[in-house]
Amino acid sequence: MASTTLKINGRDVSLPTGIFINGEFRKAIGGKTFATENPSTGEEIVKIQEGQAEDVDEAVRVARKVFRSKEWAAFPAADRAKALNKLADLMEEHFEDLLALEMIDTGKTRTQAANLDLPGSIGTIRYFAGWCDKIYGQSNFGVPGVFGYTKREAVGVCGQIIPWNFPLLMFSWKIAPAFTCGNTVVIKSAETTPLTALYMCELINKAGFPAGSVNLVSGYGKTVGAAIAHHMDVDKVAFTGSTVTGRAILKASAASNLKKVTLELGGKSPNIVFADADLDQAVEWSVWGIHMNYGQTCHAGTRIYVHEDIYDKFLEGYTKALKAIRVGDNFGGKTDQGPHNSKVQYDKIMGYIEQGKKEGATLHLGGDSDGGKGYFINPTIFTDVKPDMKIMKEEIFGPVVAISKFKDEEEVIELANDTTYGLAAGIFTRDYERAIRVTSALKAGTTWVNLFNFVHWSMPFGGYKESGIGRECGDAALENYTEIKTVYMNMGARAPPVGPS
Repeated sequence: MASTTLKINGRDVSLPTGIFINGEFRKAIGGKTFATENPSTGEEIVKIQEGQAEDVDEAVRVARKVFRSKEWAAFPAADRAKALNKLADLMEEHFEDLLALEMIDTGKTRTQAANLDLPGSIGTIRYFAGWCDKIYGQSNFGVPGVFGYTKREAVGVCGQIIPWNFPLLMFSWKIAPAFTCGNTVVIKSAETTPLTALYMCELINKAGFPAGSVNLVSGYGKTVGAAIAHHMDVDKVAFTGSTVTGRAILKASAASNLKKVTLELGGKSPNIVFADADLDQAVEWSVWGIHMNYGQTCHAGTRIYVHEDIYDKFLEGYTKALKAIRVGDNFGGKTDQGPHNSKVQYDKIMGYIEQGKKEGATLHLGGDSDGGKGYFINPTIFTDVKPDMKIMKEEIFGPVVAISKFKDEEEVIELANDTTYGLAAGIFTRDYERAIRVTSALKAGTTWVNLFNFVHWSMPFGGYKESGIGRECGDAALENYTEIKTVYMNMGARAPPVGPS
């Protein structure tokens, strides 16, 4: 089907709007469409073909056929690497188109999207391209009379469900390791941010991916997401999103075919500032801890614990830095923070701010909006916060931080670990013995020392407790997309005797 041309901040961007199956864009079987909107204005950007369970069935059928084909079995690892590197080349070539789509669909500023989302996506794809011909097994000569070895084989058809907060980056995090390991993919983009995934599928065709190896069904979680999670011919599901939805996906796996599941879920990350910290460094990185994507990230540093000896100085510097953040149209050249992604997300954040005030926390800064058409919320600080308050317990996913004092290391470790989540945590200290001791005590999948919200595609990312199952990025991601097969070869072993001795 034909593409549409979008006018984005003076730039014409051609965008396919169909379901992407077997290397072609087509209309949804049910004939429905849905609109994606510009969060700066609340106005419609474009209508997208809306997938349903029938479209998922067709995409899975194609992905299975490709996976079982002789052509796919003969597709060399070196050619998979070549296709991934070509895709990265094309992303660099079409950088400005991808940037425009990501900005208008998510509300990100150019600074964040151009320096974080796009380079991170391109880097991820190049990194996994390098793994294509390096997926090894092990051998064992230690069993008498037997030679044993293991090999890693592709899982099969992988269903992948990505969130709205980092649509391009999560698309890359999902498809790259799956394709690297020789799987085929059916991926669902978030209904509020489908644009860059559609554009990427066009680039995937140009990069030489075999038709049907990557398929995209845009639509809603309750239809497309649920169909992927319950599908009897999907071998593995990878999901990034809320813990509530993650539980539903686990239940769907149990109720269907016990498909493998990896989940990257929510967080309520603690950020600990000790008395010996470099105060300027602690303020700078703690601002990034909440300013990155305006708090719309699962590892945001939303619980800040500051030693009582430096609490007042830290709060003064941190408040000054958040006050300086300029909120407005994300295409504005002087804007630091754009709109939040949707009306639903805006209302959720504002609801938590009201709840914090009702529960008796002090609204130290922000908590308001500019009142315009878009979904803008000013950076917000709560003080005088108690551990049992909702704003200290639940993931807000917005620019809202709660700051508390602590007296000693033992107390703050207990406070930091007092959460159902375990995605990330950070500390600021000049004492590297303390740094090793405290990061070892924190129950989190990623810990930072003297920085915050730093993630790299070459290192594993994932959480403890209710923050998820499995790891993304780094070579750890390859484990999610391969099955280990053990092979025993007889090298002189005799069968055990049968019958009376």
